[in-house]
Amino acid sequence: MSTDMTNASAVRSFNELIAKHAGAQPDSNATIFNGRKTSYGELDKISNRFANALLDANIRKGTRVGILAKNSDTYLQLLFACAKVGAVTVGLNWRLAPAELSYIAKDSDMELLFVGAEFFDTAEIVSAAAPKLKHIVSLNNAYQQWPAIADWTSDDDKLPSIAVSPDDAALQLYTSGTTGHPKGVVLAHKTFFDPWIYEADPLMAWNDISQDEVCLLAMPFFHVGGIGLCFMSLRAGCSAVIVPEFSPMEFLRLVPEYKVTRTFLVPAAIRTVLLLPAAATTDWSSLKLVIYGAAPMPEALLLEALKILKCDFTQLYGMTEVCGAVVHLPPQDHIEGSPRLRAAGIPIPSTRVKIIDGAGQLVKQGEVGEILLSSPAAMHSYWKNADATAKTLVDGYIHTGDAGYQDEDGYLYIFDRVKDMIISGGENIYPIEVENALYHHADISDVAVIGIPDEKWGELVAAVVVVNAGCTPTESELIDYAKAQIASYKCPKKIIFTEELPRNASGKILKRELRKPFWESLERKI
Repeated sequence: MSTDMTNASAVRSFNELIAKHAGAQPDSNATIFNGRKTSYGELDKISNRFANALLDANIRKGTRVGILAKNSDTYLQLLFACAKVGAVTVGLNWRLAPAELSYIAKDSDMELLFVGAEFFDTAEIVSAAAPKLKHIVSLNNAYQQWPAIADWTSDDDKLPSIAVSPDDAALQLYTSGTTGHPKGVVLAHKTFFDPWIYEADPLMAWNDISQDEVCLLAMPFFHVGGIGLCFMSLRAGCSAVIVPEFSPMEFLRLVPEYKVTRTFLVPAAIRTVLLLPAAATTDWSSLKLVIYGAAPMPEALLLEALKILKCDFTQLYGMTEVCGAVVHLPPQDHIEGSPRLRAAGIPIPSTRVKIIDGAGQLVKQGEVGEILLSSPAAMHSYWKNADATAKTLVDGYIHTGDAGYQDEDGYLYIFDRVKDMIISGGENIYPIEVENALYHHADISDVAVIGIPDEKWGELVAAVVVVNAGCTPTESELIDYAKAQIASYKCPKKIIFTEELPRNASGKILKRELRKPFWESLERKI
């Protein structure tokens, strides 16, 4: 069964999806988690019980419901339960610091929070900062006054009679903005389905999935890439093996054990797999496709992965604001020595790309400008942020903030990041957040944060620092200071001391000049 859809009866919402598979193949396996198998029929009934419990808790259409937990089958069941009552799931990045999560909890107006046992302490802090939060439910055993989900759920497994449209909001995923405050990206049901409704296209053959395939979901569900592969699997009606978080050793074990056919990994995760000696002797014969993205992929790493895993590779480019992927580099272009290995790829059939200059005019082919994307996957809005929405979503196009160009065949190449965003290990890191954290240090007079190339993570965070006269802070001291302010993965891994930061006539720091020596040295090596 192919996942491309061409008729008017195509599935366009979470509720239609689960109803379709529960009706057509109720006994077929939907998910496997820690050895526990759940059929599509069971997924439907369990999510109904959760949905009726949500109604009992006065969760209604449009209500925000948070999940602070690692991946699990229960996570997906709750996602479908929220969809069945029209509630909006807010996936919380458990890697964030409590202060950052508290901001999101308050901003989202969430009224109910599901929390895994690893994050009970964090949830206590978050709950104090979220005035509209009325209920907290433990995904494990009961904790203090919070009920365990087994005791909280309803006995009623009938579908609630709530009208839910493909245009209704389904997910709210937070992505940091250049102001330093996270923004809630509101994604409708249809954004997970409409982009994949297209006429047959041989370059999209990698997206054809049969019901007997097995997907390994190893990337976090709070990330659009992680939840994106989840819905790729569910749209096809095949089985999904879920792991709480990525582990290279688990990856080596699970692929042959469950005959995994496809997965999505960020380049840093691929590298950790290949570094294991056992990777050379693991049985990869079931693996058909590895999808990668969310960070730059060094060509040497890609070629090594092709050699060891012996399967097709597809790169995806997109962003949370377009529900993940809208540009793809198909397996046919993964040829050693091909210049297209440096491309992000070509638009999927439902997507249009244009490149504009600073005046908003289209540039000539091959010229660099800002990348704009028009897609059925475009976000509805930024939650409670009309100004930011108006700046990002203009005349049907998403302004990505990335700079790039297209060649004569329509292949998109990412040239730079207009917004200076750093992508390290698949995580988006915005320099202003790191700069704000470091600026508070008494010894620092000026700071600029940039991304520099790193073999393991794609990019790592580096802080270029000017210190006050007579001060001599050490690199480790400044890094530790940052770790006390923001999530560890955002903190600088390298401190570069300098006497002055380069600025233009208006006083803006010239970050391109700071990055140049690091990226030029990489280009010379290539």
